[in-house]
Amino acid sequence: MNGIGSTLKTVWRIAAPYFRSEDKWAGLGLLAAVIVIELATVWINVLLNSWNNRFYNALQEHNWDSFVSEIIYFTVIVTIFIAIAVYQLYLNQWLQIRWRKWMTERYLGDWLHDATHYRMQLQGDAADNPDQRITDDVKLFVDRTLNIGVGLLNSIVTLASFVVILWTLSSAAPLHLFGKDIDFPGYMVWGALIYAVLGTWLTHLIGRPLVGLDYKQQQYEADFRFNLVRVRENSEQIALLDGDSAERQRLLARFGAVVDNWLGIMSRTKKVTAFTASYSQASVIFPFILVAPAYFAGKMQLGGMMQTASAFGSVQGALSFFISTYRTLAEWQAVVARLDGFEAGIGAAKALAASPDSIQTVAAPGAGVIGLDDLLLKLPNGRPLIQTSGFRLRSGERTLVTGPSGSGKSTLFRAIAGIWPFGKGDISIPKDSSLMMLPQRPYFPTGSLASAITYPAKDGTYGDDRLREVLTLVGLPELAPRLAEHGHWNRTLSLGEQQRLGIARALLQAPQYLFLDEATASLDEPSEALLYRLMVEKLPGTTIVSIGHRSTLDAFHQRQVSLVRAGEQFTLGDGERAAAT
Repeated sequence: MNGIGSTLKTVWRIAAPYFRSEDKWAGLGLLAAVIVIELATVWINVLLNSWNNRFYNALQEHNWDSFVSEIIYFTVIVTIFIAIAVYQLYLNQWLQIRWRKWMTERYLGDWLHDATHYRMQLQGDAADNPDQRITDDVKLFVDRTLNIGVGLLNSIVTLASFVVILWTLSSAAPLHLFGKDIDFPGYMVWGALIYAVLGTWLTHLIGRPLVGLDYKQQQYEADFRFNLVRVRENSEQIALLDGDSAERQRLLARFGAVVDNWLGIMSRTKKVTAFTASYSQASVIFPFILVAPAYFAGKMQLGGMMQTASAFGSVQGALSFFISTYRTLAEWQAVVARLDGFEAGIGAAKALAASPDSIQTVAAPGAGVIGLDDLLLKLPNGRPLIQTSGFRLRSGERTLVTGPSGSGKSTLFRAIAGIWPFGKGDISIPKDSSLMMLPQRPYFPTGSLASAITYPAKDGTYGDDRLREVLTLVGLPELAPRLAEHGHWNRTLSLGEQQRLGIARALLQAPQYLFLDEATASLDEPSEALLYRLMVEKLPGTTIVSIGHRSTLDAFHQRQVSLVRAGEQFTLGDGERAAAT
């Protein structure tokens, strides 16, 4: 794990952009208000420390008038304290939600920009479970950073305020041992310092493993949750394969890692708690032990003794900040490490796309041709997959791409779409042209059927009459009355129905280039033929490029391109044929 210095640098790098953002004035204003209230809280504690002296002296002297006066004073001060404490919490929470909102929007923007999320997966997804990092980790980062930062400020200001008071009280009540006064300037300050430093060192020695344990706990929890979601999303396949028992064992194994790591946290936390609780209780009596000889020697009154104990407690508490927040600090450091890893993963994915050694997509002037020049597609492990040069996809020409499984047909489509970075060479796309990729299993967001069909266009882009029309055209008239119905369409519709909806989406958006990656493979041949005739008729200006294995597709394409093996990789073999429509 990184040292505290490295962690603080990372915290600054993650936190500072918010306070330079468009929301900086609101954020800085709320932060300033929280800090001012925290300083006011310390000032009230200083007033209450002086009150301790007067109040307990009144009790010792049986002074009724002074006693009543001090009770009224205490009531006023405590009322002010309660009021500002309430508003400090309110303003702190307001700052937290604004800061979290900004960070969430930033991370979502970076993660979902230009297929960065996909490239992160291609690189092995070193930043595991982005969902947890954007939700739980951002929330914890903001909360812990504010609370630890404000707590540290409180400790510094408290230390500065009460050290002076404690030093003065040490002079008023000198160290008294064996019936003699010993000249030891500020002995109570030094006693608090030694007590706190020793406690801090021992706490860190005992609790240091918690940082690694907390990091792993968050990772195991996220992994368990992610696999639960996968079971829910793939419940039909699991049920068909009678995989309930296997999934239960897999999930229990992952939960076992959660339990085992938690037991490690429990064991280490028990040791830390045993020490810090003992340390905390001993700190209550320790100042009385220091000043008791002077008190019993008549060198100070009860009020002075109580004020000294209170001031010592404040100094010792400020110096023991690390001890009192050690568990929180360990969690915070783990959260910082996870967000740092997430940002590093995003940065690596962006660098991969921008690398001059990766495949470059360029906007070509003119129209009508997608060109592949000196193109070498590779797998993430560096193994060559497809090599071609001077290959062209001509506008208005329907092309069928065939080849053995594993030859890289889908990868070729991904490269043309601009999301596959592994390899080298150039892919030229006509400037301002629109491309649509239809995979074998299309994606539909959870929501209304209308929004699922029109995705990624905004809701309302197409009227309901137009949507009902395309549903009827693709053979799904029964879905027309359900446009406003909300559902999980990838789960409730058959794969054949989903593929029909994919074609409906293409009919709506009418792209200039339409790439179908076995996008009708789950349909019977007559239904597939009907949809291809429909696309030829309704999308006369669209260039259609298909991946398929059925010979019946030949009739709907004017050109056939085959991937054939040439040494370690495949290459494109070209052929042309007349199309029957």
